Amino acid sequence: MSGQRIVIDPITRIEGHLRIEADIQNGKVVDAYSSGTMVRLIEEILRGRDPRDAWAFVGRVCGVCTSVHSQTSVRAVEDALGIVIPPNAEYVRNLMECAQYMQDHVIHFYHLHAMDWVDVVNALKADPKKTSEIAQSISHWPKSSPGYFSDLQKRIGKFVESGQLGIFANGYWGHPAYKLPAEVNLIGLAHYLEALEWQKEIIKIHTIFGGKNPHPNYLVGGMASAIGLDDASGINAERLAYVETLIKQGQQFIEQVYIPDLMAIASYYKDWGAIGGGLGNYMVYGDLPTNGYNDPSGYKFPGGVILDKNINEIYDVDLRSDTEVQEFIERSWYEHEDGNSAKGLHPWQGETRLKYTGPKPPYENLPVEEKYSFLKTPRWKGHAMEVGPLARVLVGYARGRDEFKEVVDRALKTLDVPVTALFSTLGRTAARGLEAQLTAIWAKEFYDMLITNIKNGDDRMANTDLFNPERWPKQAQGVGHTEAPRGALAHWIVIEDQKIKNYQLVVPTTWNASPRDPEGKLSAYEAALRDTPVADPEQPVEILRTVHSFDPCMACAVHLYDEEGNHMARVKAL
Repeated sequence: MSGQRIVIDPITRIEGHLRIEADIQNGKVVDAYSSGTMVRLIEEILRGRDPRDAWAFVGRVCGVCTSVHSQTSVRAVEDALGIVIPPNAEYVRNLMECAQYMQDHVIHFYHLHAMDWVDVVNALKADPKKTSEIAQSISHWPKSSPGYFSDLQKRIGKFVESGQLGIFANGYWGHPAYKLPAEVNLIGLAHYLEALEWQKEIIKIHTIFGGKNPHPNYLVGGMASAIGLDDASGINAERLAYVETLIKQGQQFIEQVYIPDLMAIASYYKDWGAIGGGLGNYMVYGDLPTNGYNDPSGYKFPGGVILDKNINEIYDVDLRSDTEVQEFIERSWYEHEDGNSAKGLHPWQGETRLKYTGPKPPYENLPVEEKYSFLKTPRWKGHAMEVGPLARVLVGYARGRDEFKEVVDRALKTLDVPVTALFSTLGRTAARGLEAQLTAIWAKEFYDMLITNIKNGDDRMANTDLFNPERWPKQAQGVGHTEAPRGALAHWIVIEDQKIKNYQLVVPTTWNASPRDPEGKLSAYEAALRDTPVADPEQPVEILRTVHSFDPCMACAVHLYDEEGNHMARVKAL
């Protein structure tokens, strides 16, 4: 077979706009290019503003990654000003983060990724009785009777017969890459719909502590919600009890629905344990503090770097060092003030100067030998890195953390695959489920810590000692980090005369989806797609499997206009 270039634009079932171009030869991807086709520039919006307000702006970067940017922002300001928050605020932030993980990972598996493995139309051929038997053999979840699956099958059948598949339209149904029996497809479809109902419940934890979702409220110095066990308007005993109920319900859904489905589906796709590994370099900043944010030894997610899949050696990460994290723009539609686009800048010195030099949409192909993305290219000590669930699970496992070893070893045993299978698209997908298990357990631990601290007489939720700007130094800089569901996230801030002088975000998808660096080294998406088999270039479901395994988040959508203000392109998600 001669080589050909295929273009997938837009990649759907993600957040934001992503274009993938892949060169196919002899049924495999031999090269790939990842392009972020939208521009954000929120860093420029923040210049000159009050640092205490930054969290409200950066939180709007994304409506899916809700809360993670706001938390990272307040941490950056607290770091710059030397503010230490009370334990209760730390526990509440952790609870909100765990709730975000539980919801985000379930949504990703069922609503963004499962349709790459589950054939919806094939589910119509399932035997409801046999489906029930399989469901009951892998889980104690109560909704698993033959009648339940039969009713669901009839509902979906009416959609198919009418030709109106709705949210399931435009899939590659019947593609030879789908391997699940009809009955397992029906289980996956049933739980897709159930997950839609459940996910809106767990996120109520955000509304209790943060007032709303998306974009719950945060506060430099702690949290804005006051604890008052007998106060009808505060975080009272009734609301705290409801939080505990939501956590238990979440843990039940993850243990009895998500994990059994994940293991059942993965068992039919073990060959994907050798596809999509990519870089082999993994980075974690660390998060979920148990002894305060400034004590990384107490993080539930330990930090570290793995290079070349060597889990026997872990490197530490220093976000302050100007020789570790740097961003490059050689292949990005930006420019530096001095014109030297080949140099890397630490985020404290970072620049965000837009200079679009690409083709006018619509266009056939990207100028991949030049600039071809609105994403910058971050590197750690010159290395391209993968961040996200797989990185966190691998670093936790390599650090010898018992909690990680327990869930990882159990999953490997269940699937009967070696630990090397983790370095893959399958491993990336499985790691997300294992994280959901862990964060559900940790959420209850943080809840118990919060209740114990309150019972011991500590109801503080904020430290306002340095809230008065007159007490700030004339100049200050700080970095805040977190582990967003999609990976390592950090914000760097420079404060001068009580205002933001510079602000830079390096988000997980920037690490994973960025274009090549000045040395031509590929980033995670591009590297992972190489050697991916593609049975039908007109229906490249295999490419979607690997891209979706990262859970791309390209940030908030934009329209493109020409110089007269007319629309050049509108993107419609399918």
